[in-house]
Amino acid sequence: MDITLNGKKKKTTCQTAFEVRDQVGTNTDVLIVNGFQIEVDVDISENDVLTIIRKGIMPKEEELESMLMARHTPDVHKKVKLGKVAVAGLGGLGSNIAIMLARIGVGNLLLVDFDVVEPSNLNRQCYNMSHLGILKTIALKKQIEEINPFIQVEIKNSKVTKDNVTELFQDYDIICEAFDKPEAKSMLVDVVLNQLSKQKIVAASGMAGHNSSNSIKTTNPMKRLYLCGDLETGAMIGRGLMAPRVQICAGHQANMILRLLLGIEDI
Repeated sequence: MDITLNGKKKKTTCQTAFEVRDQVGTNTDVLIVNGFQIEVDVDISENDVLTIIRKGIMPKEEELESMLMARHTPDVHKKVKLGKVAVAGLGGLGSNIAIMLARIGVGNLLLVDFDVVEPSNLNRQCYNMSHLGILKTIALKKQIEEINPFIQVEIKNSKVTKDNVTELFQDYDIICEAFDKPEAKSMLVDVVLNQLSKQKIVAASGMAGHNSSNSIKTTNPMKRLYLCGDLETGAMIGRGLMAPRVQICAGHQANMILRLLLGIEDI
């Protein structure tokens, strides 16, 4: 029968998944059949997709693609790989969103920020001590390369203004707003909705402090705009920005971006 094994078509006389694994690997390898990791042997059929993952070994590009496809299902992964997403602001929201998008295999990412990593960032942003003093764009690109070196990552060391929004983001389908200041947030949303005709924007408002995580949600206040957060809890004296709620909000934004890449526009 014909099967797909680690991204390549293969003819086999094997009748079960374990038989295939025993031919090309060992019993300690991870085995995924049609998107599901199995622990008990199963029969295989014509055109099944099998992925064998050898632990601790850097896969080739086609093998990594096969692994991601196995985890996400082929149709989902193909759409995600074609995605073009820009992340504006690489702080607590943007750095975590960019990492999430890299882990799901978004094929083309634009990272925009002008700042360097400094000590107070480490309480919630996706950086380490070794990144202190390095431009956030460069530090984050290096991390993404460690996760998936085959993603196309473009960086712009720029401050986003109303005059450069179109130039920066016109080639990307989805724009993720991840700024700290309300004025910058509203500026980007306003320019995108008024000057870019096709791009969708996923923004955030209200994720400070330690209120209930259940108050953070995703809304769709108008066409092409998606807004994540509790919409009211900003940072102030006695109420700082902390990793749990910031990352929950980042997760909402990343998940909405994923849904948009898959053509799902409802919330």
